[in-house]
Amino acid sequence: MALYPKIHEKVQAEIDRVLGQSQRPNTAARESMPYTNAVIHEVQRMGNIIPMNAPRQVAADTTLAGYHLPKGTMVLINLTALHRDPAEWATPDTFNPEHFLENGKFKKRERACLGEQLARTELFVFFTSLLQKFSFRPPDNEKLSLKFRVGLTLSPVTSRICAVPRA
Repeated sequence: MALYPKIHEKVQAEIDRVLGQSQRPNTAARESMPYTNAVIHEVQRMGNIIPMNAPRQVAADTTLAGYHLPKGTMVLINLTALHRDPAEWATPDTFNPEHFLENGKFKKRERACLGEQLARTELFVFFTSLLQKFSFRPPDNEKLSLKFRVGLTLSPVTSRICAVPRA
């Protein structure tokens, strides 16, 4: 958020409007905070810490992009390619929370993971709690980087950040 001060301020304005400074973030508030929800999803899309999904097996004989895949074939999904696909995202290489908004409302997508709703709720509460109480910025005379260390996962390069209590 420290790299995108206008987006940071817009999230905090939504938090202030819906929760104020004293009400704790909760599941009910999430529905009233589409922009915050969109920013969280965009952070996950752009931050993409797991570039390749876990191996999967084809459940039945199928054809994909002209290739025959027999039942049981192991496939790996390149999540980075999906998260940066210009056919899916209007601005694939730009941090843009609008990817997840439609007419100002959060655009829900179909998902299958049973634990996803709990994880998304926890992430919402954590993220919103931090931005409710703090503003984040780089230290004076320092620039933050979007570079990652590549391994089994992607992790950000080490940097410092200032968490400034909000008045």
